Amino acid sequence: MNFKSPNNHFLALTFLFISASLFGQNTVVTGIITDASNKQTLPYVSIAFTGSTIGVVTNNQGVYTIRSAKPYTQIKVSYLGFKDALLNVVPGKEQTINVRLLPSSKQLNEVVVKTNKRPKYVNDNPAVELIRKVIANKDKNRPESYNYVEYKEYDKMQFSLSNLSDKVSERKLFRKYKFLFENKDSVSYPGKTLLPIYMKERLSQVYYRKAPEATRTAVLGEKSVDFGPGFDTEGVGQYFKHLYEKVDIYDNSIMLLGRQFLSPIANSAPTYYKYFITDTLLMDNGEKLIQLSFTPRNTNDVLFEGDIYITLDGNYAVEKDALNINKNINVNFVRSMHVDQSFELSKDGRYHLSRSNTFADFGVSVKRKAGLFGVRTLTFKNYEINKPRPDTTYLPRPEVADEEVKNRPESFWAQNRLDTLSQAEAKVYKNIDSLVHMPSFRRTADIVNLLFAGFKNFGKFEIGPASTFYSFNPVEGLRLRLGGRTTADFSKRYFLEAYGAYGFKDQRWKYFLAGTYSLNNKSIYRFPQHYIRASFQRETKIPGQELQFIQEDNILLSFKRGRNDKYLYNDNYRLDYVSEYENHFSYKLGLKKTTQTPTGSLFPFISSQNDIFNHLTTSEASIGFRYAPKEQYYQGKLFRTPIINQYPIMSLEFTQGLKNVLGGEYNYSNLTARFDKRFYIAPFGFNDVTVEGGKIFGQVPYPLLNIHRANQTFAYVIDSYNLMNFLEFVSDKSASFNIDQHFGGFFFNKVPLFKKLKWRETASVKALFGGLSNQNNPSIHPNLYQFPIDENGAPITYALGNKPYVEGSVGIENIFKFIRVDFVKRFTYLDHPGIADWGIRTKIKFDF
Repeated sequence: MNFKSPNNHFLALTFLFISASLFGQNTVVTGIITDASNKQTLPYVSIAFTGSTIGVVTNNQGVYTIRSAKPYTQIKVSYLGFKDALLNVVPGKEQTINVRLLPSSKQLNEVVVKTNKRPKYVNDNPAVELIRKVIANKDKNRPESYNYVEYKEYDKMQFSLSNLSDKVSERKLFRKYKFLFENKDSVSYPGKTLLPIYMKERLSQVYYRKAPEATRTAVLGEKSVDFGPGFDTEGVGQYFKHLYEKVDIYDNSIMLLGRQFLSPIANSAPTYYKYFITDTLLMDNGEKLIQLSFTPRNTNDVLFEGDIYITLDGNYAVEKDALNINKNINVNFVRSMHVDQSFELSKDGRYHLSRSNTFADFGVSVKRKAGLFGVRTLTFKNYEINKPRPDTTYLPRPEVADEEVKNRPESFWAQNRLDTLSQAEAKVYKNIDSLVHMPSFRRTADIVNLLFAGFKNFGKFEIGPASTFYSFNPVEGLRLRLGGRTTADFSKRYFLEAYGAYGFKDQRWKYFLAGTYSLNNKSIYRFPQHYIRASFQRETKIPGQELQFIQEDNILLSFKRGRNDKYLYNDNYRLDYVSEYENHFSYKLGLKKTTQTPTGSLFPFISSQNDIFNHLTTSEASIGFRYAPKEQYYQGKLFRTPIINQYPIMSLEFTQGLKNVLGGEYNYSNLTARFDKRFYIAPFGFNDVTVEGGKIFGQVPYPLLNIHRANQTFAYVIDSYNLMNFLEFVSDKSASFNIDQHFGGFFFNKVPLFKKLKWRETASVKALFGGLSNQNNPSIHPNLYQFPIDENGAPITYALGNKPYVEGSVGIENIFKFIRVDFVKRFTYLDHPGIADWGIRTKIKFDF
């Protein structure tokens, strides 16, 4: 489990911090907007102070709150199909004004009245015919239809604890933080008392060019709360953005909560949605609109329900939309989630997105009122259409230095912010800053950071990860380890890392030393990376196990099935250079010297001529390329973890063995390639596909062959073969594919018991093809090392033959919200001794 994952910080934050709310002599108006004819509440009604640019819309319960520090005396209430209402307000006071709107006399005669009885779907349904016209005109209504587009984008994200009991502030643990509880916002959303704990703003200038296609986002300013060195606040922000992706109604699929929702105007939408014309409207400017409601045909599918407003000017564009997540779908911890968007008419008669608002109410259960409430608001202004710029404007390049962007004065925000902040939102910065400077908070933050992230921060350096302090294996026995690394407070250019470990059975020390120099004056954990790194490591290693995101001595990996005593002592000297580009292309250069010494049942290396070798030394030079378009990261101060999205990741690496260089004993070449991609198949979930291949040129002993990734733990490892034994298969040419399918409850949601449990079904298949050429076969060339054998002389290592190694699994995930259990079956090479042809494997994963 990735204890450095920002969602763990996020869970910790929700239990520890509380923040600001309303104060001062502002004009604050709150109320409910209803339809005078039937007394039903009206969602998404516009309310504005007359003579100002300050405006809000009602939520889906018809409730609004509007405020200003200026002494406005009147508000205007506007809604499609209803008469505008002008109402007087008392400046400088908090007041409640409920409004009953009258239907507009300009409403067309052919109004279709919405009833509780929905018409049965038929192919000639006029609503379906209308949506097909919308689909046919999607391309021309997108900003990408222009040759050039540029605009300003203001991104505001805010999270609050909601409906926290008043008794909490009286508890001894929180008495020192009582000033936070005094700033409650109880008027913005009905039935909710909000305590803001997180706030982030970003102002950007976006440039788009159609041919050749390019988009550049220049960040002009960024402002965020900072919880101090004990928390990776930036990583938490990245995680929030992943949950609240930007919504494009014209996309076939919309990403929210890491799930893919089919858009109501997707090409295949009529197959999965039912549509109803609920209103026909004529606006004051003569514009005709159709209000189109939609619901899922199957309420268990990952779909929306809501309304869209379509123009009848020949463009069939979306003028407004309101999307609600269907309450019956299988998502965790989400009580409700809603998206509403507004589009403005431009001078050329097209509609451009002007505002997008996404909010969600999170909670452990529906019965418990306390939870977390999050809102992301995107505001777009200053559109420039078909205004060409120099080519350099559209090219990716390093933007303004981070420190300059993040330290804009308040005057900059007052002048450039495209939206207004409530007093509660504005004060959250000051409140969190005061909180962070409290010694009691810093002590609590240290404990939380150690428990959830595994590190204890000491300012300029930190100790960890805690999961590696203790472990065990058959060679080292009990193993204790202690290590740490410097932080950005030590230096933004120099990063040092080290650990020491001791095995009580083999009575040997292991250690690691590394120094990294950043060439772009940025943290080596930030994108784009550009650094040079030198390191030395003396460590034990299972042949063929290259673990990228977890420590090999993690305590959770100590428990293994079957015999597990095939180890190496490795001494590694490395020099690496890494360079990333803004377009997410990167390359790396490396020099490495490795000395492998067999231990356990591998000791010693023996040739077919009975020659004994106590160690194997190689020297290598390598070059690698990687391209991951539009890759995103959970990116914090001292970690960077990729976020899987729908875009492919391609990598290619070439390694050359150097004989007689730094003691290298062999000349050889190794070429490997890999392709990863997540395919979203709404509403059937998604699958992760990996295709990999490799080829070794030259004669080498088996430790230098491709030793295929095996797994003898009881954990389900996505990137390994979970029923293959360590060192079971080697090859000098291979190709493989892995498919891991997540159905997201598509089938289980139709079974009442499984639907109630919110279980989700998974399936996977892994196949490995390969072989061993004659030049690397020790039975043909006695000078090569013999393949390992057991104490009875039976082989334990094999070359892949004419048939592939194949295993598959079916499983259930989301058990207790975070456990996946797979039944794994091995289909080939069942005659090998000591193998398991089936097994139960588990995986821990937090997901929505």
